[in-house]
Amino acid sequence: MQSANDEQAEFWGKSENGAKWLTYEDQLDHALAPVLDLVLDRAGLSGGQSVLDIGCGTGVSTLSAAGQVGAEGRILAVDISQPFLDRAAARSAEAGQSNISFQHADAQTFEFPPAQMDATISRFGVMFFSNSVAAFVNIAKALRLGGQMTFAAWGPLADNPWFRVPHVAAVTRLGQPPRVDRYAPGPLAFHDIDHVTGMMAQAGLSDIQAEAVPVGLASVDGADGTATLCTRVGPAARVIDHFEGDEQDVQAIQSTVAEEFRQFQTGADLHIPAVINLFQARRSE
Repeated sequence: MQSANDEQAEFWGKSENGAKWLTYEDQLDHALAPVLDLVLDRAGLSGGQSVLDIGCGTGVSTLSAAGQVGAEGRILAVDISQPFLDRAAARSAEAGQSNISFQHADAQTFEFPPAQMDATISRFGVMFFSNSVAAFVNIAKALRLGGQMTFAAWGPLADNPWFRVPHVAAVTRLGQPPRVDRYAPGPLAFHDIDHVTGMMAQAGLSDIQAEAVPVGLASVDGADGTATLCTRVGPAARVIDHFEGDEQDVQAIQSTVAEEFRQFQTGADLHIPAVINLFQARRSE
């Protein structure tokens, strides 16, 4: 596989932290369902369309999109992680979906068939490119003229307790790991809307639209279950891994996160507030 993002390929396809997204697939799909709903609502897919799903992960976005385009449509699902694609293909087979194909590829460099797709979607799959402008240019080539891309990314850390609370708890317990460029490839790389729309314009996209959308992320078995999930994946997990935290550290961090998350409890419901940056643009030439 030709790739300009070997570090990401290693992380998502071979590392223990990447593999956790398979372990916690159901919980993550449940928690992040409002984000996928947002992407699909704004994408406005319709029957018979051809759709490219960038960073399809274990396939929840792919299956949802396939249902919207129907038997006459088709989905090309792309991910840099072969284990994720294997799981997505298995889910597709289990669901009896015959209008999906899967491609192990780096979307920044892969030579997609030109001008074949009506739309491109992504739920959290576009923040990891080493060169986002080059990636947007390459992905746009797969779109027909006027074809639309719609993708979601995390907003600022301060507006997303899902990331901020576990990160602060882990750093308080274990220490601050080496800081990285806040625009470096990673979950929060697209937190700055103006920065991203500037890259989209540089890539030659047109009709660029961007909006910070408040959503409520679903809890997973209440505050305690959600704290466990947020400690196993995401920034807290990376801090724990960096400092080689033990089980006592993990339990202490989870306890702190759960206590913080309880402030979002309303009756029997608990939703973690989030701000999602929703971007759309079209291929103009």
